[in-house]
Amino acid sequence: MGDYLPKFQPATAVTFTASAVVTGGQAVELTGARTVGPAGAASTKYAGVAGHSAAIGEKVTVHLPGCVQRLISAGAINAGDRVQCGANGTVAAGTTAPIGTALTTAGAGGVAVEVLDRPV
Repeated sequence: MGDYLPKFQPATAVTFTASAVVTGGQAVELTGARTVGPAGAASTKYAGVAGHSAAIGEKVTVHLPGCVQRLISAGAINAGDRVQCGANGTVAAGTTAPIGTALTTAGAGGVAVEVLDRPV
C-alpha cells in the first residue's frame, strides 16, 4: 500500500465559497462542492465556523471542527450540555445532531458560548 496523508487536519482553516451571506462566527454547513452557508437547526452538514463575513460567491475561511469555537447561542445552554446547530448559524442545546459540548453557560439566546466541537 502506498503512503497517504489527509488533505486537511482537524482544527485547521480551509477556504470555501459562500453560497449564502455568511457572518463571521456563524456555524456553517456544507451546501455543495466546497460551498457553505449558515447552518440550519439540527444540521447534519456542519462544516465548522466562518472566520469572517462573506457575500454570496465570495471566499470564506472556515475553522474546521476539532477545537474550541465561540458561537452565539440560540437559547439557554449549560456548561456540559451536548450542543447542535441552531437556526441561522447559532448553537443550541440538543442531541439530535450533536456537534460538541458546551464549555461555558449561556443564560439566553444571543450570548457567546464556548463549544468544544468534534470532527463528525
